[in-house]
Amino acid sequence: MKKTLLLWCAMLIATVITGQTRIVSGGRPSGRIISTDSTAAALFQDFIGRISDVTIPIVPPSTTPRKGDVVIRRSADKSVKEDGYRISTAPGYLLIEGGEDKGSIYGVVTVLEQWLGCNYWGENEYSLPPHTADIGLPYIETVDNPAFRYRQSQNYALRTDPIYRLWRRLEEPADEFAGGLWVHTFDRLLPSAVYGDSNPEYYAYFNGQRHPGKASQWCLSNDEVFEIAAARIDSIFKANPNRNMISVSQNDGNHTNCTCPECKAIDDYEGALSGSVIRFLNRLARRFPDKQFSTLAYLYTMHPPKHVRPEPNVNIMLCNIDCYREVPLADNASGRDFLKALDGWARISDNIFVWDYGINFDGTSTPFPNFHIMQPNIRTYRDNNVKMHFSQIAGYRGGDMSELRTYMVSKLMWNPDADTDSLMRVFVNGYYGKAAPYIYQYLKLMEGALLGSRIPLWIYDSPVTHKEGMLNPILRRTYNSLFDSAENAVRSDSAFLARVQRSRLSLQYSELELARTEPHKDVADLTARLDTFETRSRRFGLASVNERNNSPVEYCRLYRERYLPRPNGNLAAGANVTFSTPLPAPYDRIAGTALTDGLFGGATYKDSWIGWEGIDATVTLDLGEVKTIHSIDTDFLHQLGAWILQPKSVTYSISTDGKTYVQGAVHELPDDSDPKVKFVNVKECFGSPTEARYIKVDIEGTKQCPHWHYGVGNPCWFFLDEITVE
Repeated sequence: MKKTLLLWCAMLIATVITGQTRIVSGGRPSGRIISTDSTAAALFQDFIGRISDVTIPIVPPSTTPRKGDVVIRRSADKSVKEDGYRISTAPGYLLIEGGEDKGSIYGVVTVLEQWLGCNYWGENEYSLPPHTADIGLPYIETVDNPAFRYRQSQNYALRTDPIYRLWRRLEEPADEFAGGLWVHTFDRLLPSAVYGDSNPEYYAYFNGQRHPGKASQWCLSNDEVFEIAAARIDSIFKANPNRNMISVSQNDGNHTNCTCPECKAIDDYEGALSGSVIRFLNRLARRFPDKQFSTLAYLYTMHPPKHVRPEPNVNIMLCNIDCYREVPLADNASGRDFLKALDGWARISDNIFVWDYGINFDGTSTPFPNFHIMQPNIRTYRDNNVKMHFSQIAGYRGGDMSELRTYMVSKLMWNPDADTDSLMRVFVNGYYGKAAPYIYQYLKLMEGALLGSRIPLWIYDSPVTHKEGMLNPILRRTYNSLFDSAENAVRSDSAFLARVQRSRLSLQYSELELARTEPHKDVADLTARLDTFETRSRRFGLASVNERNNSPVEYCRLYRERYLPRPNGNLAAGANVTFSTPLPAPYDRIAGTALTDGLFGGATYKDSWIGWEGIDATVTLDLGEVKTIHSIDTDFLHQLGAWILQPKSVTYSISTDGKTYVQGAVHELPDDSDPKVKFVNVKECFGSPTEARYIKVDIEGTKQCPHWHYGVGNPCWFFLDEITVE
């Protein structure tokens, strides 16, 4: 009996090793694919063909299974949830049973990845096991369900490579939301272009007036607003019968909620500005009880109301936009405030969608080492009734570690308990080949440097913020040494080399940004760095260096014009500067030097810029002595995302004695709603050489965000930097 048992165990081990269920034998298919899901069947057939050059035939789903077949069908097992799957080889054939939506597809992906050695890294970038004429599977019996029923992230490949999206198990708003209405939908549902002039009472009241506009919020206590929105929503659902969710959510922006007596009374009673929003959404939820309504808990609506509870079909999309990212949410004040909000919503709803930010909007090519906080934060969401999750990351081609970042968040959104270090090692080994050890060291070294610096990591960061921390000169030399080693390790493999060089772009961009802040520049070295960054950006398809779609080619052109030393110099260099209105903090710290130090500010307003909010200002320069001048120009910043608008007008006046001034032309600047970051130069040229010691610059600010801006009705800034006199 003992001998028989040992023989049976040996046979079982041998069967598992060689594959109990044969898929391909001797270069021929062992069976057929019987599937109710054509996409899943085609994906399995495709990759088996890539591994073995064997095409397994796909037969009608009514075919009776037999040994060696692959059966893919919808699961009747209640333990298999939406997008989940059951995989079994117990019947003598491979059985993949998927839950609703894409469970069958994800089951196929799991078999290909976990048992057959395939993996998918990026856009048409994948790994296969060695080519073979025999493919078998061991005994498998498993059920797997995702932690979140809806998982969304960003990557350029999601729209260009359909296999990539399936492999990463990610969804997009069009999969869920009717009519493409996904976040910031107020103006789409109640267009200010239609109702703004005729019915300003439909829009938010604050600062003593109504504020109709493209970015305006609604007066949520207005019954007419409710009925118009309900009618519009009804028509959208009827036009999209296969979708049952829509977002009815505030426009982007802050401090723009309605404070009319009725709305204010609701919010005061509820102890939160979300009170009027939830009451409005609850009315819609009761009007359409078979539909789902998503709304934002964002900026001023982040915290939950005290009394009203969201209806079961009201989905709360909670956003942590104001949190710093250098540590998990529980470990800094901004994160703890968000966790307080999450706990509050979780107490009154189990229909929560968390929008998490792992992106630097002002520098998508800036290093953003947040891999160490992904797992603890995602676990927190899972443990607090969160059912849907969007991890917004820098998914641009050539953005900071875009491929690794999407890989990590997609894996963790499926299983928040996965081993993150193992995930990272699997990716870097598969994606970078022999360069992997150096890339891994780079990632871990920068992570440690960020934590050791105790400098916050922000979604509107600049490399300049970290010039004494994770991007200090010694560390940058180490990073570059690691990348040099990585490139050398894969020099003979063009695919791996391209991946390493593309991943290096963020470090190269950071070094350019830091170099422009230095008073003394090695022009030859900077020119070479610019040429390399521009050449590689073109080669690897880096489309933008920030959320505002400023291209790297444009960046390099502006860099050469703006930051490299000017041949004619500046007569105002080191001039004494006085202001009619004191500068607010923190800009007062650089007031004496910012405009005449020869250093031009960057796109993030983090260095060199000074400015005022909601007022006009006058700046006066004393050149120290009477000089002959030909022109004056001032540098202004246009950065709509930070509520920084170019001024309405700029006027120059000159004087030899500081008492009597001769005024020049009034330079009027038009309204500009272009979201691109711009440097606006306002220049006055004199027809003939003119003598002056004192130069006065009168700046008329825009003062208030216009109707098209998402800060509508609130004060806006103007920022200026270098004043150049030639």
